[in-house]
Amino acid sequence: MKVLMFGWEFPPHITGGLGTACYGLSKGLAKHNVEMIFVVPKLYGDEDQSHLKLSAAGDVSVTETFLNYEEFWKKITYLEVGSSLIPYMSPEEFAMIYEGKELSHLDIKKEVYQKNFFFSGTYGKNLLQEVSRYALIASVIANKNSFDVIHAHDWLTYPAGIAAKEVSGKPLVIHVHATEFDRSGENVNQNVYDIERRGMEVADKIITVSNLTRQIVIERYGINPNKITTVHNAVEPVDIIKTPQYPKGVKEKIVTFLGRITFQKGPDYFVEAAYKVLQKDPNVRFVMAGSGDMTNRMIKRVAALGIASRFHFAGFLKGQEVIEMFNMSDVYVMPSVSEPFGISPLEAMRSNVPVIISKQSGVSEILRHALKVDFWDIDDLSDAIYGMLNYESLGEMFKKFGKDEVDNLKWENAAIKVKEVYKSVV
Repeated sequence: MKVLMFGWEFPPHITGGLGTACYGLSKGLAKHNVEMIFVVPKLYGDEDQSHLKLSAAGDVSVTETFLNYEEFWKKITYLEVGSSLIPYMSPEEFAMIYEGKELSHLDIKKEVYQKNFFFSGTYGKNLLQEVSRYALIASVIANKNSFDVIHAHDWLTYPAGIAAKEVSGKPLVIHVHATEFDRSGENVNQNVYDIERRGMEVADKIITVSNLTRQIVIERYGINPNKITTVHNAVEPVDIIKTPQYPKGVKEKIVTFLGRITFQKGPDYFVEAAYKVLQKDPNVRFVMAGSGDMTNRMIKRVAALGIASRFHFAGFLKGQEVIEMFNMSDVYVMPSVSEPFGISPLEAMRSNVPVIISKQSGVSEILRHALKVDFWDIDDLSDAIYGMLNYESLGEMFKKFGKDEVDNLKWENAAIKVKEVYKSVV
């Protein structure tokens, strides 16, 4: 079986769990003899060379790079969208087709190589335009390659999946890692919502990362439940050595928040809980690692509460930096307001760090050895943090059994379920 897969980010260039999940799932699928053409908007040239080898085919319409990762990547072809391709229609023309008109197969075959077509590969102000352009080039890729099924990850790639389906006639599976309601609450971006709903309607099957997300897709987007399958995420196994490259440097215990500093992740509840804990135990330091539109507000709130000497903003961390942060942490907290899944608690547990998570997260559906609180209950959250820090047997129990539990959550097991979804539509 061969899959044309569309993603938006790939390690080490990630902003959250999407790229990490795509990477882990791809490796899992390769173990089960699924071949993949994995497409991203842009390659940076500094992708993790320990796991893959990249080589450009030159300045052509689509740069094809074969990955020779010894165990997992033999069946995967990684495609970089070439910068020399101008698509067969403008974003405005694509918008007309996207609203319901069919693509012309004659138009698909018109390839023009006259000016550069740049992708930032980021989430900037021209994001929607890049999403449209990505979809246009996706149709060219679909026209040039042979495959059995299309798999599109999150709303950024749904238009690409739709375009590829229109061109090839192959079934489309979309993977919902988050919805606009998770990201924005009730203040949804209508353009994004429309793209999400259209993708869900056109898709032959939908994979959601949790039952929580599945219910949102059913209730908020009006999708038939029979079309949706839940496949929980997993975590990539690594050898964790509890000897930080950088010394901890402080004697106090450390409580860590690691994620985007946005509404969805509940950073304000973490700050308020930190204040309450410090009233009872001043020998604690809190770390907020990440970036986002609420960062300045959180800095001001920490200052206003008078806890700045015990509260640190670490900025965005990735790769080895994340492992080092967990190595220094005594407790990890994820107080998300609405979390479709949440891979970071699994990464913390993998590092022998006890975790506290919100009940409003998809990962709470599968974890037994984690303390679970309502995100809004600051008293309960602060009590949980205090208990983990001060009752040694409690923390040790969650460390031991949490590590055992997460070691059994493997991407190759999730991949089996995803492959079954493929089989159901091929």
